[in-house]
Amino acid sequence: MNTRMRHAAVAVAATAMAVSLAACGSAKESGDKADSSSSSSAKKGDDLKIGLLLPENATARYEKFDKPIIEKKIGELTGGKAEVVYSNAKQDATLQAQQVETMITNKVDALIIDAVDSKSIANSVQKAKDAGIPVVAFDRLAEGPIDAYTSFDNEEVGRVQGKALLEALGDNASKGKIVMMNGAITDPNAALFKKGAKSVLDGKVTVGKEYDTKEWKPENANANMEAAITALGKDKIVGVYSANDGMAGGIITALKASGLKTLPPVTGQDAELAGVQRIVSGEQFMSVYKPYSPEGEAAATMAVSLAKGEKIAASVATSTVDSATTKGVPTYLVPVVSLTKDNIKDTVIEDGVYTVAEICAGQYASACATLGLK
Repeated sequence: MNTRMRHAAVAVAATAMAVSLAACGSAKESGDKADSSSSSSAKKGDDLKIGLLLPENATARYEKFDKPIIEKKIGELTGGKAEVVYSNAKQDATLQAQQVETMITNKVDALIIDAVDSKSIANSVQKAKDAGIPVVAFDRLAEGPIDAYTSFDNEEVGRVQGKALLEALGDNASKGKIVMMNGAITDPNAALFKKGAKSVLDGKVTVGKEYDTKEWKPENANANMEAAITALGKDKIVGVYSANDGMAGGIITALKASGLKTLPPVTGQDAELAGVQRIVSGEQFMSVYKPYSPEGEAAATMAVSLAKGEKIAASVATSTVDSATTKGVPTYLVPVVSLTKDNIKDTVIEDGVYTVAEICAGQYASACATLGLK
């Protein structure tokens, strides 16, 4: 996506959030699901208690971006009167279920949940619903009777990754095999990333090895990549589809340890600082930049509306999705951007995600200078 298209996509997302502030009670509301959830509780003021449950802290985005964005937006929507009660499950589904129980005991007015395990969380979501607490599924489509959902177009994420990998491979696409390092089976987004990537890659590359990596852990991706190198031979691997940046780090470590002088192109996702630095240095070909503000702001806006017993505005829930257990969930999906060395300045730097000083620290200074990052 070029710079103009990138700005247009982010502008659309930002405009939708801006309109939502004035449209929470708009005439056109989003669907029966929003209507039924809003009618279940009496109208409340701004003195709210919103629960926020995030899945893990190994991936930088949750603590660095999502939490402060959501907290800030809830504060803006309630004049600073709402309390955000936060817990992180540290990749433990059982712990997250206990955290939901605590939120119910504390009588929060709404819950925002990014599920560790989208299936096992269903029972907890049902308990919240039984207690009269509406639930917004954040980033991952949790099962159970959720009231709203916000994320990115996750099949498009996979398509963006697949297209970038094909671009990087060029004529080498037919000269060897690729390794596919998919995400965790407990994360429904991982299946969508894979589906999107395969829709682009199928018939154009040969997949030598494919893994559904446990718990999105870099060390697991590293072990899988070592096994793939042993099975296929390091010189036979022309590219690696990695579903996110954390795993890309583990993969690249394995490739470097194998003694390769030139690394094959490796994809990623999340635009983590380490991933951006690897792109600058040429070790990683690309990442997927997902503007976190529109996603977090949508979740906050949905949660506040539901907590107040109001309908979710059509300007916020612009579509619907079906989970395995719930149909017609009001949904907001944020556009994504392919991040390469050519548009670092126009994306993560211009949007204030990272400064040049952060990206270009230490060993990356020379590579940054070559790319004109000053």
